[in-house]
Amino acid sequence: MRHAGALLAAAILAACGAAAPSDAPSADVSLPTCGLDAASIGQFVNIPAGQYRKGAYAVYPEEAPGMILHIAGFEMLAHEVTNAEFARFSEATGYLTTAERSAAAGGPGAGSAVFLMPDERAAPTDTWQLVPGATWRAPEGPGSDISARMHHPVVHVSLGDAEAFAAWAGARLPTEEEWEYAAAIGLPDPADPRSGAFDASGKPVANTWQGIFPVVDQASDGVAGRAAAGCFAPSVIGLYDMIGNVWEWTATPYRAGDNTIKGGSYLCADNFCRRYRPAARQPQEADFSSSHIGFRVVRDMPPAGSGPPE
Repeated sequence: MRHAGALLAAAILAACGAAAPSDAPSADVSLPTCGLDAASIGQFVNIPAGQYRKGAYAVYPEEAPGMILHIAGFEMLAHEVTNAEFARFSEATGYLTTAERSAAAGGPGAGSAVFLMPDERAAPTDTWQLVPGATWRAPEGPGSDISARMHHPVVHVSLGDAEAFAAWAGARLPTEEEWEYAAAIGLPDPADPRSGAFDASGKPVANTWQGIFPVVDQASDGVAGRAAAGCFAPSVIGLYDMIGNVWEWTATPYRAGDNTIKGGSYLCADNFCRRYRPAARQPQEADFSSSHIGFRVVRDMPPAGSGPPE
C-alpha cells in the first residue's frame, strides 16, 4: 500500500464524518437489531434504461459540469456486498485482499485505515490510524471479528478486491454514471438531492453522521458506526444504503491511480461535508482500503428477445 501518510490524509478527506461520543459502541455496531433476513441477501434490482442529469444540484466543484446522459438498463445488487458474501468468495477461491497481503508483508506501510473513536485517540485529531492486521475479517484490527456482523457491508477492500469478487460472482462494478443514475431515480423527492439522507422534516433516513465532526455522533438515525444491510428503508426503486453507510467503489477512474467512490458513509456530516447526495463523488487510491469503503455489483441486462431456446 503506497504512501501511507498520504493515504490516511485521503481517508480523512473522504470520510465525510467522524466519531461517536466516548460512550458510544465501537464502529460497526448497530444500536437496534435490524437488517435484511438471509433470504433477501443477494437479490438484484432491475434498473430500467433512461436518462438523467449527471451532477444535478452540484455542491462541490468536482461534481460539475452537469450533463444529460442516457443509461442502458442493468441489474444492481440491492445492498452493499456483505461479509457473508465476501466470506463465501474467499472460501471458494482462497483470495487474499490487499490489506491481508499488506499485513503479511509487514513494513511501515502495512495495514488498512481504521477510524478511531474519541476515547481511542492519543490526541483529539487522531481520527484515523493505519492498523497492521486490520482486514475485512478484523475490521478494527487484531482482536476484532465479524462473527456477529455477517450481514454488515464488507470493508477494508481495495478496488482490486472488489473487482475480483465481482468477476467471481459473474458481475462487475458499476460505472460512476450507472451508480449515480440508480441513486438519483431512487430519491423520494427528485427535486431534493438530500432526500436520500433526510426526510422533509429533517429526520435522517440513511446511515450518516448527526452531530459535530469529529466530536459527537448523536446517532439520531438509530445507528452508531456501520449498519447491517437493510437497517434503513430502501430507495424508491428498492436499493438499500445507496446513501450513507459505506462509500462504494465504482469502475470509473477519477485520475491516474485513483478511482471514483460514491454515496458517502456513516461518517458524512453536515459540518464536515455533504456527500450524501447522488451527484457527490470522491477520488480514492485504487490500492487503498479503509473501515468505511465497500462496494456493490451490477449485471448487464440480457438483450431483448434473448430468452432460453424453445
